[in-house]
Amino acid sequence: MAESLSQFFLENFESHRGERAYGQRRGYRMEWFTYSQVLEMAAWLAKELRRRGIGKGERIMLWGENSAEWVAAFFGCTLRGAVVVPMDDAASADFALRVARQVEARLWLLSRKHLSIMVADIPRLILEDFPKASHSGAIDLLEVPIVRDDILQIVFTSGTTAEPKGVVITHGNVLANIAPFEKGMRPYLKYERWVHPVRFLNLLPLSHVFGQFLGMFLPPLLGGTVIFQEELKPSEIANTIHNERVSVLVSVPRVLQSLKQKIERDMEDTGKLDAFRKRFRSSEGKHFLHRWWIFRDIHRQFGWKFWAFISGGAALDSETEEFWGRLGYAAIQGYGLTETTSLISVNHPFKLGKRSIGKVLPGREVKLAEDGEILIRGAGVAAGYWGGTQKLTNDQGWYRTGDVGALDEAGNLYFKGRKKEVIVAPAGLNIYPEDLETSLRAQPEVKDCMVVGIERGGNAEPCAVVIFRSNADGQKVVDRANGSLADFQRIRLWLKWPEEDFPRTSTQKPRRRMIADFAANEILGHPNPSTQSPILDLVSRITGKTITDVTAGTNLDSDLGLSSLDRVELIGALEDRYQLDLSETRFSAARTIGDIEKLLRGDAPQKAAYHYPQCVLRWPVSWIRSLAHYLLMRPAMLLLGWPRIEGRENLRGLKGPLLVVCNHIDDVDVGFVQTALPPRFRFRLATATGGEALEKLRTPSPDRNWTGKIYDRIQWTLGVSLLNLFPLPREAGFRQSFAYAGRAVDRGYSILIFPEGRHTTTGQMNPFRAGIGLLVNNLNIPVLPMRIHGLFELKQARKRFAPPGKIRVHIGRPIEFPQHAEPEQIARALRQAVEAL
Repeated sequence: MAESLSQFFLENFESHRGERAYGQRRGYRMEWFTYSQVLEMAAWLAKELRRRGIGKGERIMLWGENSAEWVAAFFGCTLRGAVVVPMDDAASADFALRVARQVEARLWLLSRKHLSIMVADIPRLILEDFPKASHSGAIDLLEVPIVRDDILQIVFTSGTTAEPKGVVITHGNVLANIAPFEKGMRPYLKYERWVHPVRFLNLLPLSHVFGQFLGMFLPPLLGGTVIFQEELKPSEIANTIHNERVSVLVSVPRVLQSLKQKIERDMEDTGKLDAFRKRFRSSEGKHFLHRWWIFRDIHRQFGWKFWAFISGGAALDSETEEFWGRLGYAAIQGYGLTETTSLISVNHPFKLGKRSIGKVLPGREVKLAEDGEILIRGAGVAAGYWGGTQKLTNDQGWYRTGDVGALDEAGNLYFKGRKKEVIVAPAGLNIYPEDLETSLRAQPEVKDCMVVGIERGGNAEPCAVVIFRSNADGQKVVDRANGSLADFQRIRLWLKWPEEDFPRTSTQKPRRRMIADFAANEILGHPNPSTQSPILDLVSRITGKTITDVTAGTNLDSDLGLSSLDRVELIGALEDRYQLDLSETRFSAARTIGDIEKLLRGDAPQKAAYHYPQCVLRWPVSWIRSLAHYLLMRPAMLLLGWPRIEGRENLRGLKGPLLVVCNHIDDVDVGFVQTALPPRFRFRLATATGGEALEKLRTPSPDRNWTGKIYDRIQWTLGVSLLNLFPLPREAGFRQSFAYAGRAVDRGYSILIFPEGRHTTTGQMNPFRAGIGLLVNNLNIPVLPMRIHGLFELKQARKRFAPPGKIRVHIGRPIEFPQHAEPEQIARALRQAVEAL
């Protein structure tokens, strides 16, 4: 076993040099890094730290979203012996500054979005600017000798108002936690080659130790690939799992619950919910393979390689655990704290203990205090708190976790709740909120709930704060839940939470203190002083303005100053927060906060389903398309009017992919553009077209006769296969279309789009939609302007054919825009570029 994490890093990353280590979504594209690239970036940073005179034991602030550069920055610091101080990506600038002052940081390593933080005496490096191919080689470990007792990182866990408290974690703490996993994995490595590489979708922040274990420390033992994604919307998570052939999802219970709700909601929308529940009941007690077959439609949706969830950060409720287990997936729970360097116990993936948080890992001791509190002792317990003002363990080396648990005869550990959250009833009996929440969540009308204690008359009573799925009768739901509880546990106080979701931390935990304050204010007769709308919070974040005193009648344009692009960002933020799909057309018609709240309550139309066949980007369809071009397209264009091509010299030296933008005159525009482009672009071109019209061909209306349905379906098949068309909806779902464009670009395809969105009726170009600016920013590829001349005049004269050369296609010079340019400015610049041709 390695003697330091730097040695562990070098050994494991060197052994998998050419394999993919990390993938991350940048805009609408996936960016991939090999183990070798991460190793080289880390070595480059270590040498840069040496050049700056930063040595062993000095503190470095690391602040940014999950990325390969974040991983390289972390390991680059360890190679130099510097101490990493990771900041949560969602932390406030004020909190980050207070931490930096407290640890006397020498350097900031931060992502570009945090550049606004200014500290005159602390230099900084931008994570995105790390050289991707430095070929610097690894530095000599002998240059910086590191032992197990040396400090690796300081993780700050307090809130933003109290004085920050940092947990000091050594190299030995982390290695003590890696060792049992390394030993436990060894017998299964001979089977791993059949599914290699194991792909992890890690949605946990790397600033948290649990996120580090599943994102940085354990995957290299398997030569696995870790994928990072900021998007937490269930449909996007499911898409990533399917498209990237993910094996394991690493997340918090909230995400597992949201995915469960998505499956149930999809079944309900298609009228299959009753049949699904019948299958669910019949699958109880069946063998794993039998359950897998019963729910093969779900497995097809997520992809055949996906098989497990790893859940941490909070206890997974038994209903969600049972749901995924019944469907044939492994729901693996782990338990740990920052002070114990993450994991204390974990479920074995092939020997799950239902409703438990696993068996205690080797090298740790666990016992229960008289009041049930979990006590931990072992090499994984952190060295202490930064500054040494507070002792972490007692004289016997036991750390009091503050959690209440239970142990069974088989050694399984069970989580009962936080000790400070246990409600002591008037009779002196302990009421654990987890038990009451489990009973409530078993009711189909309950979307989520929290149980908090209300102090009244010298006694404490449990109060349930509930989010219902619809206009449910809350009292009946609570009465039904009480039927499975003991008399002293009965819920007599309950409230309906006024929003679509609870306020949450960056790890998706509900903010219990805020929920408890709300309940106390309501029950004790004091109106909740906070009237801040969650929508307003999102508006403030998007616009950068401080906005107060919002009401349902607050106007989005005149009062809040939302631009059209602000609206685009707001709808995406609302979909992410409330995990639903909104119609862009309905949303654009919203004028007030009240209008948006109506959409969120369910007045929004159901999401339209658009189809994006992946097979059209692969052979043999791509070969058939090339052949069809010469057999069908070129003769047709010769007949219609062979165009004169101008500006082809502007493509010299370009290999692509490109984003091609062109004026829009008629449906045959695609043929003229393809004819004008050289073969290296022509045969790898995906074209965006009207999503609603294309989907109507694939799914004709029920009143269409059977011959018409067959004809429509043939048109759709030929369009998507021979012309490589994909839907770009006008009303709802354009972000999914843009994401598909990103996947096509990742495969080397150029994208053709007509930014006007509709045919010209006057011969003059229509304004370009601002969405083209979003696409340019998120694809980050050169934009090729093109313009078709002469076709409109032919169309006006109602002529179908033109002599060769009458129609001209002019190719402009490729344009590259700076990162984060304003989308509306990009749209205007592109319109001017096309008009100038």
